[in-house]
Amino acid sequence: MTAVDPSLRATRTTCPYCGVGCGVLATPDNNGGAAISGDPEHPANFGRLCSKGAALGQTLGLEARLLYPMIRCGNGAMEQVAWSDALDHVAHRLSHIIARDGANAVAFYLSGQLLTEDYYVANKLMKGFIGSSNVDTNSRLCMASSVAGHRRAFGADTVPGCYEDLDQADLLVLVGSNAAWCHPVLYQRMLANKQKRGARIVVVDPRRTDTAGEADLFLGLRPGTDSALFCGLLVHLADHGALDSDYIEAHTSGFDEALARARSMAGSTAATALATGLAEADVAAFFQMFRDTPRVVTLYSQGVNQSAQGTDKVNAILNCHLATARIGKVGASPFSLTGQPNAMGGREVGGLANQLAAHMGFTPPDIDCVRRFWNAPRIATHEGLKAVQMFEAIARGEIKALWVMGTNPAVSLPRADAAREAMKKLELFVVSENVRCNDTVDAGPHVLLPALAWGEKSGTVTNSERRISRQRTFLPAPGEARPDWWIVSEVGKRLGFGSAFSFNSAAEIFREHAALSAFENEGVRDFDIGALQQLTDEAFDAMAPMLWPLRPGDSEPQQRFFAHGGFYGGDRKARFAAPDMPALRTETRAGRPLRLNTGRIRDQWHTMTRSGMSPRLGAHLPEPFVEIHPDDGKKFGVTDDSFARVVTDYGECILKVAVDARQQRGMLFAPIHWSEATASNARVGALISSHTDPFSGQPESKATPASIAPCEYVFRGFALSRTPLQLPQHLWWARAATSGGYAYLFADNADLARWPSWLKSFAGEGLAEYRDFGGGVYRAASFAKGRIETCLFVGPAHDAGDWDVVKSLFAADTLSDDERRMLLSGKAADGLTSCGPIVCACFGVGRTTICDAIAAGAASAGEIGTRLKAGTNCGACIPELKQLIAQADASSVPQALTAAN
Repeated sequence: MTAVDPSLRATRTTCPYCGVGCGVLATPDNNGGAAISGDPEHPANFGRLCSKGAALGQTLGLEARLLYPMIRCGNGAMEQVAWSDALDHVAHRLSHIIARDGANAVAFYLSGQLLTEDYYVANKLMKGFIGSSNVDTNSRLCMASSVAGHRRAFGADTVPGCYEDLDQADLLVLVGSNAAWCHPVLYQRMLANKQKRGARIVVVDPRRTDTAGEADLFLGLRPGTDSALFCGLLVHLADHGALDSDYIEAHTSGFDEALARARSMAGSTAATALATGLAEADVAAFFQMFRDTPRVVTLYSQGVNQSAQGTDKVNAILNCHLATARIGKVGASPFSLTGQPNAMGGREVGGLANQLAAHMGFTPPDIDCVRRFWNAPRIATHEGLKAVQMFEAIARGEIKALWVMGTNPAVSLPRADAAREAMKKLELFVVSENVRCNDTVDAGPHVLLPALAWGEKSGTVTNSERRISRQRTFLPAPGEARPDWWIVSEVGKRLGFGSAFSFNSAAEIFREHAALSAFENEGVRDFDIGALQQLTDEAFDAMAPMLWPLRPGDSEPQQRFFAHGGFYGGDRKARFAAPDMPALRTETRAGRPLRLNTGRIRDQWHTMTRSGMSPRLGAHLPEPFVEIHPDDGKKFGVTDDSFARVVTDYGECILKVAVDARQQRGMLFAPIHWSEATASNARVGALISSHTDPFSGQPESKATPASIAPCEYVFRGFALSRTPLQLPQHLWWARAATSGGYAYLFADNADLARWPSWLKSFAGEGLAEYRDFGGGVYRAASFAKGRIETCLFVGPAHDAGDWDVVKSLFAADTLSDDERRMLLSGKAADGLTSCGPIVCACFGVGRTTICDAIAAGAASAGEIGTRLKAGTNCGACIPELKQLIAQADASSVPQALTAAN
């Protein structure tokens, strides 16, 4: 536990990870860190945190921080400069390129990690004053299809419901969402509803994820067929008298066309089953559940959004809720689960290239409204380039200058290798970051600008339910790091727009943002927080979490939208959209017989720039992997815990193999998190197709044609060190944080004899060694001040040593003589047992410990929690606990039969 000075008070702030927007209590420890706990008063989480949020205290160190502005000099090296020099340089180069090539030759690429105030200033500078809409965000890869679907159906990017609906629904339908891992705090609310009120859960997903473990019905449909499923549902509702005809007539348009299209696509239960690959009985069961349950919430996430038909999928879902008037009512609404902490805030200020500001678009009235409010001399008049198209334009040489803020596109974009090469062509490449090393920082920027990180910056974020919360400062600014809004404002001043960017605080920016939301609104736009436009600095500092809208004169926010109509299209009606026939943009073939699905894992976030610093989070799944069904594993010659080469038309990776019957046949799954900074050959973004949705511009990240083949390694091993290591060339490796230093897992085919010389090159001659080159084993360790300084274990296949035992010894401040003697055995000494691979990241409980508890009689996840605390915080490990119980039960059956015989 982090020691906390009792004189220091906890600061109420908001978690910087996903879009749930959990409240956090952060208490500084007076040593640069903080103790972290959930805020019991925050309505998003009521004190509960997931494993990532609970481990935030392990990510606050300054070891990897970018602390000073830097410019690339003539010799190619980055050199520290004064802020004034860096800002002058950026402004001068931008001015030169704009004057020569026009405003559309420059672009900003922003992040859902930015605060709303940062987003607002960047969007204002680019769209209002530079005069280009080439400002987009990594939210394009996350939620753009939901935005487009909302706007197409509702006339605005409006989330109709709120989190309370998850507590009050009688049916929860999760589509393309592994909420148990990706939104565990909300998932636990759903499970609480199931346990207390009997709510039923349906999971729709090609992968049988941990979320399906508690489902009453699992629908493992074929990839890309979500639209067919919900079109079939619409037909079923129409044919069984389950429509709300009065609502359709009074508040919507386009129903007949949408129903006709649905009939042509999935005109019956049988046709729906055929189109989706599902069993007809399962389809019928789902249709009946939805039909007979007025209180239904359909939650959808990246499995829906990250598709070349993502917008159609969203609208197919929305159509069913509109047709039954199950929208904006207690326990009844469609609900988009947002991926990032401030993707919603970015949407509010116009952070996407096809939005202007304050939920206004590029219509002449909206352009004129924003122009007059900002007094903008060169306001953009049309949409800009969306993320994928932006980087394609960079590759073509059309965009000459790019400013990246708080994101890592060299890893996260589809065809990431092409994106990285494109950035090398830029005349001006600026990166605002808080770390000095990631794949984008290493891609050759000309200017690095040090930005404040979570805990240091202050402003607002908006979560998935439209709730605005404060992120507050509880740590001092390190080095010369500055807020992103300040950095952008200073460049705006140097470009000649001083009066428009003379902000002195985040509160001042928030007031302007609130005023714009109310400017000439009069109820014609959904986003309106005009009641907050006169907020004092003190009131901003104390601001409690609140939903929007909060219009001028309102004392309480509006919780829900559209129960009685009031949409935001020109006729104030919702529009039914007629989806196209489901069709993936790519085809499998003999050379690419499988489809690659990508996504997140439980304890990591994006490209691990923050979460990768936590030893606790790195313990669960420390290596990049690919999941494959057992039948496909046999077919392609790959086995569990081996290595495989995964290849697409765009790139290749070498990944550990996880054979799992829950994976659909013909599909692979690989996580997105590892980068060139954290693994040798695991940048999964480089494998992904860049085909995009025609409405949202969101890429299809879930179904790229791929091949898989075995990749053999003679040796495996691991190294632990107090400082980062430069490993030898030509080996597979993955890095993870560990208590007290850095951990590396690797596989190798080179001569074992190279390892002693490599280790001695930095560890010196005072090594304790064990050599058995004939048996393929080399182990060594160096010590300092009674503890391990560096250790290396190499062996054949699975005989390198016990990784978990050695990690626990490495974490110790001092070793006993017996522990030092036993270290190079790679096995546990008496009194020190391996807890096994970590299952519960919140409390550091390993698989061996859990299995021991099961063997001692713990027969449920609740009993394990009582004994070990595992599963009692965020609950994300509960599905794995249940799997271990089931495995123990299954293994006990043959033993019981043997005993009986």
